[in-house]
Amino acid sequence: MTPTPPPSRVISLWINGKSLRREVAADLKLIDFLHEELGLTGTKFCCGLGVCQACTVLTRSAPTALPDTLLACVTPVSALDGQLIDTVEGIAGPNGLAPVQQAFLAHFAFQCGYCTPGFVMATVALLARLKAQPVPVAQLDAAIEAALGAHVCRCTGYARYHAAARELALQVLRG
Repeated sequence: MTPTPPPSRVISLWINGKSLRREVAADLKLIDFLHEELGLTGTKFCCGLGVCQACTVLTRSAPTALPDTLLACVTPVSALDGQLIDTVEGIAGPNGLAPVQQAFLAHFAFQCGYCTPGFVMATVALLARLKAQPVPVAQLDAAIEAALGAHVCRCTGYARYHAAARELALQVLRG
């Protein structure tokens, strides 16, 4: 007996600013879509359960909306119809690395680098939120912990990731 293929649906979305319209299996995870369909392998698959957060990408419902973090390993791409999605490949500008990537390099935050895309994307979201709704400097460490605290780094580079995020956040808060 031939297995029945999973149901599919046509979705439209934007990935790193590029419009896509595709038929996708209803159960296809975003991480698999990014890797297998688009060749975007910067978003990392690690635990597959949404715990480690290495697979973090950003999603927005409109170009002017604040980005939300999203775990690509547990989210079906079919649930993202109409969404704007940014991956780590999409944050660098035409002149090179994004400020977040530069700050992580300057703070030697990379060790094995596997968790880095998730930390980068969570930091980008944090900075966007701080621009929209600044917090007092006294509350900055708590905001960073809320944004990055659940991310897992097996090389224990947490202090360096937090230091880089703090430096960037202070720049945002001080204008």
